[in-house]
Amino acid sequence: MGDVNWIELLDILFRWFHVFFGIMWIGLLYFFNFVNGPYVATLDAETKKKAVPELMPRALYFFRWAAMITFVLGWLLFFINYAPNDWVQYNTTRGHWISLGMLFGTIMWFNVWFIIWPSQRKIINGIKTGPPAAPEIAKRAAMASKINTYLSVPLIFSMLAAGKHFLHDEWYWFVGVIVIGYFGVNGLYKRAAKVSTNV
Repeated sequence: MGDVNWIELLDILFRWFHVFFGIMWIGLLYFFNFVNGPYVATLDAETKKKAVPELMPRALYFFRWAAMITFVLGWLLFFINYAPNDWVQYNTTRGHWISLGMLFGTIMWFNVWFIIWPSQRKIINGIKTGPPAAPEIAKRAAMASKINTYLSVPLIFSMLAAGKHFLHDEWYWFVGVIVIGYFGVNGLYKRAAKVSTNV
């Protein structure tokens, strides 16, 4: 393979899979919030008992493992890119944006593995065999999923900005991205509830 720089090779491979599994994770997050949520709300108890145990375990499998792989590779990329040269690059515009993205990504990963997935297991098992999961469990899962959806927009911007595409890191840019993300996602939630099933 000639004079291979193994750090560069690992960097591009990790980055490739980080983006691939990130797309899977965020795509399923949007599916759950903008498509599946409004759909499940229309189901009666009998239909829900048939549909949910077939759909959700499959979707949640890819959802949670995509989150884990994205999270782990993100941290590996962080060390590959910032540990050399005594972390000098960390105190730069790129480092500031990646810090915001990593903060949101870590919160989102935690919500998936320690709130959403454990709650969904109880909800699915309650639908399958009863008794139903307590209402607060469903509320907790829905709230964690909503938080992740709102955080996903500034997360994606931060990751792109950290790739040397955006050279501003004044505080109002960070606030602005979060605010835009909030209103954008809020608008999508409202739209999702009104999408017609007529084709």
